[in-house]
Amino acid sequence: MDYNIAVIPGDGIGTEIVEEGKKVLNGIGRKYNHHFHYTEVLMGGISIDRTGVPLTEEAIDTAKNSDSVLLGAVGGNVSTSPWYILPPHLRPEAGLLSFKRRSDRGWI
Repeated sequence: MDYNIAVIPGDGIGTEIVEEGKKVLNGIGRKYNHHFHYTEVLMGGISIDRTGVPLTEEAIDTAKNSDSVLLGAVGGNVSTSPWYILPPHLRPEAGLLSFKRRSDRGWI
C-alpha cells in the first residue's frame, strides 16, 4: 500500500527524532510492502524564520490531505531564542495550537 505522510520535523531535536522515525517507517515498509511518500511541512521556529508565522495555511492543507502526520518537537530555548520575543500568537508553540484547532478530531 502507498501512504502519504506529512512530515513536520519541527525545531532542534525534533528534526533528529523525525529522521529516526522515518527510518523505522521505511523498515516497516520494506517488511510489509508499504510505500511511504513524505512531504515536509514547516511548523514552529523554522516556519517563523522562513515565512514569518509558526504555521501556514499551506502546511495545514498538506497535513489534512495526508494519510498521517509525523510530528517532531517545536520551539527553542526560551532564554536565548529570538522567537520568544515575538507576541504569543507568533511563537513556535502557537503552530501546535493552531494545528489542533483546525481539526474536528482534535488533531489533524
